[in-house]
Amino acid sequence: MDPTEPLHGRCLCGAVRLVATPKSHEVDVCHCSLCRTWSGGPMFAVECADAVAFEGAEHIAVYPSSDWAERGFCRHCGTHLFYRLQAGTHYALPVGLLDDQDRWQLTRQIFIDDKPAFYSLAEDTTNLTAAEVFALYSSE
Repeated sequence: MDPTEPLHGRCLCGAVRLVATPKSHEVDVCHCSLCRTWSGGPMFAVECADAVAFEGAEHIAVYPSSDWAERGFCRHCGTHLFYRLQAGTHYALPVGLLDDQDRWQLTRQIFIDDKPAFYSLAEDTTNLTAAEVFALYSSE
């Protein structure tokens, strides 16, 4: 998969459609308590920076989940659409929204120190603690 190739996705009801250009074919998994509360499990996400366009944006509800980030979802069907930083252009999209599901590679797990003991992932990934994630993104 060419990471510069735009991919398409949509919410469950089709009210919101999106076109996104991922930074790469890599998938990150977030184990933070907010992602697990929001999705019922870890969030499998693709970074897209600002290369995301929405059709039906009037159907998107946004929740400020922290002092630095917000989460968007379809106000009709509840589909999770994005996590984005309030400052800058970082978008993380749930990988399940996007076409071409066979070409993704799980490469990194973040907030690994928040992961509950009842599950683990078999892939060999880079694992970052909460402190390491905050240090990484505060330097950008």
